[in-house]
Order: sequence, then structure tokens, then C-alpha cells
Amino acid sequence: MRWRLEPGMVIDGFELREHLDTGGMALLWSVTREGDPTPLVMKIPLLLDSDDPLPIVCFETEQMIMPRLSGPHVPRFVAAGPLDPMPYIVMERIPGESLKGRLGEVPLPWPEVVAIGAKVAKALHDLHLQKVIHLDIKPSNVMIRETGEAVLIDYGFARHEQLPDLLAEEFREPFGTTPYMAPEQVLQDRADPRSDLFALGVMLYFFVTGERPFGNPRGGQIRRRLWRDPVPPRALRPDCPPWLQEIILRCLEVDPQDRYATAAQLALDLDNPEQVTLTERAERRERDSGMKTFRRWLKARKAQPLETPNIAGQLSRAPIVLAAVDLSPGAEDLAESLRMMVQRVLSIETEARIACVNILRTSRIAVDILEDAEGNSLHVQRLVQLRHWGSSLEIPTERISYSVLEAPDPAAALVDYARHNNVDHIVIGARASSALRRYLGSVSSQVVAEAPCSVTVVRTPKDRRPNEA
Repeated sequence: MRWRLEPGMVIDGFELREHLDTGGMALLWSVTREGDPTPLVMKIPLLLDSDDPLPIVCFETEQMIMPRLSGPHVPRFVAAGPLDPMPYIVMERIPGESLKGRLGEVPLPWPEVVAIGAKVAKALHDLHLQKVIHLDIKPSNVMIRETGEAVLIDYGFARHEQLPDLLAEEFREPFGTTPYMAPEQVLQDRADPRSDLFALGVMLYFFVTGERPFGNPRGGQIRRRLWRDPVPPRALRPDCPPWLQEIILRCLEVDPQDRYATAAQLALDLDNPEQVTLTERAERRERDSGMKTFRRWLKARKAQPLETPNIAGQLSRAPIVLAAVDLSPGAEDLAESLRMMVQRVLSIETEARIACVNILRTSRIAVDILEDAEGNSLHVQRLVQLRHWGSSLEIPTERISYSVLEAPDPAAALVDYARHNNVDHIVIGARASSALRRYLGSVSSQVVAEAPCSVTVVRTPKDRRPNEA
């Protein structure tokens, strides 16, 4: 270092209080600023007397990206200093430790792993919406706020779609933490947000089994993940549910096209395990056969970086669409119009995830009767009807799910589902107008007013005709 840092030293109005940590490329100090009660941390790059430019390039990358980030899933940016006389970044100090502090406890109870995974997936989705790929997701770069949100830290290896990619411009080698790097990163492809989903899959695997799926490779060993699949989690942890193994192994697919299309879709499955479609991944107990591995090895020998869409393009092709389906008697024509509209959305949004939702209305104060006269469950009946409604949609089974929600306020239940699951688009039917609906307000109008996303309201052809005299 060119500077002798000591407690009490003041840099641009920030007083150094305590040396917190020394990482591979930076120092962390807690700092205070007069008149500002916010807990702050200063990050100072390690500029050693060597020819290695990596620390300063990573610092410049982080200094460009952090001021453009906002929201609960990133540290709040406060200030930055230029290279001369002293580079630094000051940001909000997140209370507590990173998930690295949990590594001594692995394997963790699988329900806790699922909860962690859902939080990190939602944080990644928020980051990707801001046109940033993290490219170094690992336990030490994830913190959990006291309010429960996951916070992603350390953007030295990150890529912002609308900023220069200094690492790609100045180096011809892959960057990341080797146990967590996606296959395309090994090939120096830094443009695919699904690389972050692979890294999250590695983290989930490690927390569930206590072992890293690809070990801790060095040098050329890292290319093995282009053809070698990991030991299935249930072979190491028999109590791991099949649906969780399905999710983890899908994240760890070599080809990004075979992973989840977006972090939001991954979060939806982690939050709703009963909706996960099980494939042969769920029942695997051993690695793939030698012949299958050999074929992947032959393919990997000629592997080149793929042309990937931009971040916004990838997210736009894979939205989560909520189809609010009315299954009550007399709404058959409306349900058919809704199905046709969803089919039209699918023809445009080629990787969309469809969440078919029906509301079983309950009373706010009376005792609800949730069985018919023969004692059959109304919930199950609705679920069967809902599956029948969606069966004609031309969509792979892993990209469609069905939920019957019991709620006294249908509109509030739909809005809450959309907000919790990062829904991008709601398609909802609206019945013909009536005096009662005009007085009380319709479900569709309330959803339009309160939804956190786009809403398409569908009517039947007869309801769209002008009133006859």
C-alpha cells in the first residue's frame, strides 16, 4: 500500500474507525462522517508494488456500477474517491455477517437452504432488472438484512450492460471464484444473467450437502464442468426432497438454455415447491454414464462463447405471467377468451412462465363451507378444473403451474401473489357490467389499480359489443 492507514485518519471527511477485513484485493474500514448517523464502510483497493492491474480494474468496475444501483438488495452508495490521490468507495454498512459465516454449519437443514435460495434469487432478479450481472455469487458476497432481504455485495467482477466491460477489454482469461463459475464464464462469456443462477445452484448444493458440486478446481481443471455433471444431492443427502434436487440440478445445467430462464422463475419454484414439475433430474442417484459424459467432452473440446441476448432481452423473453381464471358457473365464455389471450402472449413471449391462479372466495366472518353436498373438497375440484383449463396451452409442463388461493378478497389475493412472486404481467377476465359491480367495484378494476405490473383485461366478444337500444 502507498498509504499508512490508522484509526482517526480522515479521508475526504470520512474518519477511519476500525479495520474490519483485508480481502484479496481490498481493505475494509468502518468510517463515520460528521452529521451522518448511518453506519458506513470504506473499501480501499490493495495497490501493491507489482505489475498486476487486476485490483485497480476491479475497483474501477465497482466504482462505475455501484452509483447506478438502488433498492434493498444492494448496499447504498455514498461516495467515491479518484485514483489520485487515494481511491475508495464508501457505502452503507450492512449489519451482521455474510453467508460465509454459515459455512462451518453445513450441511444446513434443507428448509433453511430453500429460504436462503429464494431470498438470493429475488435479489438477483432485482439486480438483473438494473442491467447488471454479478458474476461472483458466493456465500461471502451475500448478506441478509435485519428486515430479511438478501444483499449482494462486491461488484468487482460484475458487468453492467450499458457500461464498458473493463475486464473483458483488458484481459483474455475467465474471472470469478472457481468453485462457483458457470461453464460459459470458463469460456469468457460475461453476457448471460443465467451465469448467476448457476452460481446460486452451486451455493444451494453446498448448503444442502456440505460439499461443492465441482470441488475446488485449479488451472485447467475448471473446464471439467463443461462435460462432468455433479453427484446428485440426494446421493449425499437422502432427506433432500426430489423437488429441491430438481431445482438445484436445473440450475447446474451446462447449457444456459436448460437452466431457469430468469431468477424470478427460480424464486417462484423455491417459494412454491408443490408447483415444481419433476423430471428425471429429481430421481437421479448417480452421475451420468461414461458414454454421455464422453459425448459432452467431445462437444466441449470445440466449445466457444455463445451469442447471448442482452439482459433486458433475456428477461423480456421470459416473463412470469399470472392468468387469473374465473371458473364459476356462467363464466365459461370468459375463461375461453382468457385462454386465447394467454395463448397469444405465449406466441410472443417464447420462454414465459404461466402461473394459473383461481380464487376460492371465503367469508370474512362466517364459517366457510369448503365441501360440496357429497363431501368433496371444493379446493381440489377447482384445482382439477384449473388444470383442465390450462391443459390445452401449448407450453412445456415445467413452465406452467396451478394454484387455488382461498381468500375473502380476490383482488387483494391476486395483487399479493403478483407482488410476492415478481409477476410481470397479469391477464384477467372482466364480466359484463352491472349496477352492483358499478357500485362495489369489480375485481379486475381493483387489480388494475393496485397491481405492481402490467395488466391485460379480457372480455368476451358479446361483452365487447355496444349496447342495443
